[in-house]
Amino acid sequence: MRKQRRSFTIEFKREAANLVIEQGYSLSEASMAVGVGETALRRWVSQLKSEYQGITPNGSKALTPEQQRIQELESQVKRIEREKEILKKATALLMSDSMKSFI
Repeated sequence: MRKQRRSFTIEFKREAANLVIEQGYSLSEASMAVGVGETALRRWVSQLKSEYQGITPNGSKALTPEQQRIQELESQVKRIEREKEILKKATALLMSDSMKSFI
């Protein structure tokens, strides 16, 4: 039987990573203190350091509020671009139908 995978909140990940980044804990000390594996904590630390440098993570939820907002806005832009493409196609279809009725 498979072991169920644990999930952690963004706030938990950020606070755990900050133990290493801001408070000087080693990875092993921090991972034992918060009860997560070193590999997971190393990934969170790396992600948080990248976000502090302004790099938005690909494929995972952002840990900092600024990067979370960037991800929200990027998602909205993608949705609006898809809607715009649909409207372009609909307009072209309607225009071609109206041209056929004149012929």
